[in-house]
Amino acid sequence: MRWEAPALLAEPAETRPRIERAAVVRVHGALTCYEVQARTALERTPGGWAVSPYRGCAQACRYCSVRRGHRYLGLDSGADFDSRIVVRANIVRRLRADLASRWDGEHVDVGLTGDCYQSAEEVYRLMPGVVAALREAGAPFTVHTKSTLILRDAELLAAAPGAGVVVSVAFVDDRIRRTVEPGAPGAQKRLELVAELNERGVPCGVAMAPILPLLTDSPDQLAATVRRAAAAGAVSLSPQVLRLPPGARQWYMAWVREHHPALVTRYDELYGAGPEADPGYVRRVTGQALQLAARYGMSPTRPEQPLPLALPAPPQLTLL
Repeated sequence: MRWEAPALLAEPAETRPRIERAAVVRVHGALTCYEVQARTALERTPGGWAVSPYRGCAQACRYCSVRRGHRYLGLDSGADFDSRIVVRANIVRRLRADLASRWDGEHVDVGLTGDCYQSAEEVYRLMPGVVAALREAGAPFTVHTKSTLILRDAELLAAAPGAGVVVSVAFVDDRIRRTVEPGAPGAQKRLELVAELNERGVPCGVAMAPILPLLTDSPDQLAATVRRAAAAGAVSLSPQVLRLPPGARQWYMAWVREHHPALVTRYDELYGAGPEADPGYVRRVTGQALQLAARYGMSPTRPEQPLPLALPAPPQLTLL
C-alpha cells in the first residue's frame, strides 16, 4: 500500500473530537491517526492480559465488538472506527515497564481493540518492538490478526518460545465477506497465511469468529470453514457466535437491514436479551463447529499451548 506524506490535521478547536486534546493528529492516505502517549500498556482481561497498539481498525468489519470505545473519544462507532485510528505511539516503552512491574506471568493477548497488523502498522511499525518486549520477558502471548503483514515479523515470532498466532476465518463465503469485512483479506488469503506461518515455525490457529446467525451458520457452511482451516494446517480452532454489544449492534444491524432485511425480526429475537445470542442457539452452533474440528484433530486451544482454553471475548478496555 502506498502512503502519502503525513500531514498534520488542522480543524477549528470547537469541531475537534475529545481525543485530540491528548493526541498529535496526522493523516496517512485515507486514515486519520491520533498519536497518543499511553499511560499503561497491559490491560487486565478475563483470560489474563492484553496489549493493543491500535484502537479502531481499517479492516472495517461491521460486527467488531469493540466499536463502542470510540464513542468515549468523541468519535462515532461506525465510519470513524474504520478510518480514525488511535495509535499508542509509546506502547513499546510502556509495555516493557508494565512487564517489569505489573505482569504476573499470565498469558497476553495482542491486538484486541484493533488488528495490530492493519495498514497503520505499515507506517508506525510498533509490532516488532511489542514482540521483542514480550519475548525478552518470557511472556506467553497470542497475536490476533487477519492481515498478511504479520509475515514481515514471522522470524521474530518464531524466535519467541511462548508465541502463537490466531487468524480470524469466520466463514469462507466471499460474497458475504466483501460487504461485512470490506477491508480484510479474503478467506483464501487468510488460510494461506495460516499455512505459511505454521511452515515458518509460528504455531497458528483459526478463530472461527464470528459465526453470523442465519448467514454463515448452516451445517454446510460450518463444515466448509472447518474443513478448509484443517487443510491449511491450523493447529487449533475456536468458534464464537456473533456478539452485538452497543456500538457494534447499531452498525451491524444497519448492514443487515440494507443487505438482508428479511432477517431483522429473527435477529431481534436472537439478541433480545442483550449482546449475546440466545444461549441454546450458541450451544448448538458452537457444538457443531467443535465436533467438526475434533474430527480433523483440532481443539479449542491457544495455538502455543496444549491445554484446552477457549479464547475469551474481547473486553472493553481503558481508553488510552
